[in-house]
Amino acid sequence: MTAENVPEYRFLIGGEWRTNPGPREVKFPYTGETIAVVHQAAGRDLDDAAGIAAEAVECTRHLSSAEKSRILSSIADQVEARAAELAGILVLEGGKTRSFAALEVQRAVATLRTSAEEARRIGGELIPLDWSAGAEGRIGITRRFPAGPVLGITPFNFPLNLACHKLGPAVAAGNPLILKPASATPVSSLLLAEMALRAGLPREALSVVPCSGEVAERLVSDPRIAVLTFTGSPAVGWHLRELAGRKKVTLELGGNAAAIVHDDADTGYAASRIVTGGYTNAGQVCISVQRVFLHDAIYDAMLTQIRAGVAALITGDPRDDHTDVGPMISLEAAERAGQMVDEAVAGGARILYGGTRRGSMVAPTILTGTTPEMRVEQEEVFAPVITISRYTDFEDALSRANRSRYGMQLGVFTRDIGRIMKAFEESEVGGVVANDIPTFRVDHMPYGGVKGSGTGKEGPRYAIREMTEERLLILDTRSDRS
Repeated sequence: MTAENVPEYRFLIGGEWRTNPGPREVKFPYTGETIAVVHQAAGRDLDDAAGIAAEAVECTRHLSSAEKSRILSSIADQVEARAAELAGILVLEGGKTRSFAALEVQRAVATLRTSAEEARRIGGELIPLDWSAGAEGRIGITRRFPAGPVLGITPFNFPLNLACHKLGPAVAAGNPLILKPASATPVSSLLLAEMALRAGLPREALSVVPCSGEVAERLVSDPRIAVLTFTGSPAVGWHLRELAGRKKVTLELGGNAAAIVHDDADTGYAASRIVTGGYTNAGQVCISVQRVFLHDAIYDAMLTQIRAGVAALITGDPRDDHTDVGPMISLEAAERAGQMVDEAVAGGARILYGGTRRGSMVAPTILTGTTPEMRVEQEEVFAPVITISRYTDFEDALSRANRSRYGMQLGVFTRDIGRIMKAFEESEVGGVVANDIPTFRVDHMPYGGVKGSGTGKEGPRYAIREMTEERLLILDTRSDRS
């Protein structure tokens, strides 16, 4: 791609496309080639966006359920019609493999269609109040109302689908949205904004502001913003929560997800799924398999199966249809992963497979002999690296899995419903996946973590709750009081 044909993108402030001096280059992670130039929002633009969003509340809160559903369905139709184009953008800006980029577009369509359905289903509750003396004839009716302007901040690893997880529920709830995409992957969000305006979303209801994190912080602390919904790293997320003040805050952060495989499991299936969960998107998934615990009776056999599966993965250019594992998002991210592997080896861990790095490409890596104190177990590696440990007692495996500052999801492979229920009751996570990897997610389920992995839930139905306020009406139904 030459400088002459590199596309240039403006940012959006309340329906107005703007430019500023000094646009930022977006790089293809595999080669470092510039694939787009994106104008960056400045502080004054963010002030404008907040002011426009605050005024837009009077418009968006009065949109009918049918109209909100129609708008979201139209956006979904457009995303589906432009699936090949959008998948190509995801390959270039994020380094995704072609198959995984196509899957993300499919998920984005599903997220929008689910949001369109949920826009029609925002209901309330009828509550009898006559339980108490003096409340005879009284009933309560609850209804959810838009909370106000939403600031949505998205990461690089699912730039389109996670933008839809902010846009869909915000529109369904009747709120204006200011969307801040990751600096590395803003193009898909800007294209989504074009489609939203074309679908008939009120122009003042949407701003998309590519900018640095430091510039975006002024929006986080702006009192005109009512809701912050952030998906990204734990360090940044918890910092932003401190800045957010009294806002409603949803944080979907990172983790070091574990998979436990007991001796009664289907080991072939478990091994195949662990390879998928550990190395898809080069491990850059917040519920990527990172820590694997194998029962002692199946340890050697499964180690062989997992190693064979990893060895069969094709690494390289994500533009190639056959590539399974592409690059990390940046050289810095690859270097960080390499350092963590080197530290583990220096501390006594062994490399069963991989362990090398070339530029932004990190070879799919398996480590054994790690300990809970090592960074590869304690922190989120966010790379194609897994650790494998052995255990003899299921409770010990659960305890080891819980020995983490994070708690997003846990995968448990066993045919014993008692063990599954024990994991469900005792695991310190937001979700337990029975007989599959922690990486399993469908976009309409309640998704979120505990401990350092965040607060609140994603999934359109649940995000709408986070973006609305419940209000109670108390009625005296006695005719002589009407």
